[in-house]
Amino acid sequence: MDFKKGIKDGMPIAVGYLSVSFGFGLMVVSEGFSVLVATIISMTNLTSAGQVAGLAVIAASGTYAEIALTQLIINLRYALMSISLSQKLDKSFTTFHRFSTAFGITDEIFAVASSKPTDINRNYMYGLITMPFIGWTGGTIMGAVAGNILPTDLKAALGIAIYGMFLAIILPVARESIGVLVAVVIAATISCIIRFVPVFDFITSGFSIIICAVIAAGLAAVFFPIKEEEEA
Repeated sequence: MDFKKGIKDGMPIAVGYLSVSFGFGLMVVSEGFSVLVATIISMTNLTSAGQVAGLAVIAASGTYAEIALTQLIINLRYALMSISLSQKLDKSFTTFHRFSTAFGITDEIFAVASSKPTDINRNYMYGLITMPFIGWTGGTIMGAVAGNILPTDLKAALGIAIYGMFLAIILPVARESIGVLVAVVIAATISCIIRFVPVFDFITSGFSIIICAVIAAGLAAVFFPIKEEEEA
């Protein structure tokens, strides 16, 4: 029953992931990679922003160090989410199950699981992860296959879907938090400077992401810190 409940709660997340990962699949094949490569990426990495950033670094022939640092910075929040969620796990979670379910922690899955009023067991968590995983992988496959048969103009139009998702995540929070808004503006400004000012041509796309994230987050943390009572 707990597994079925998890499946049910994960369905809306899966539907949302399906459309967004379709755009990611298009991006992968547009960079010259195969449908199989796109599928493997999504099956082994359940992180939209991390996958997009990683793909950009790979396409630009970036180094392993760039990929590692980019993924560490972008996906560090998942480690914090897992630590927080561990306080709601019941005794059915052995070390093995903690590690295996940690793979499926995303922003949306964390939000649903942490909102439960009672402790959650491993069957519910596996159910909650299953449908989003299928939706994300399935959408990627469909997008990658479509990328090989759709007209170029249509592929370009559909390819912006994943960026629309990022905007949908950022804008509501930025309206409510001046710190988030400032961080977004700073990151965008630095990114444009690195991209268009010739003196910064030596900076690769991978390190550009790292620089923007670290500086924007650091300045926001210094000038717009979150007080303890606000976190509570």
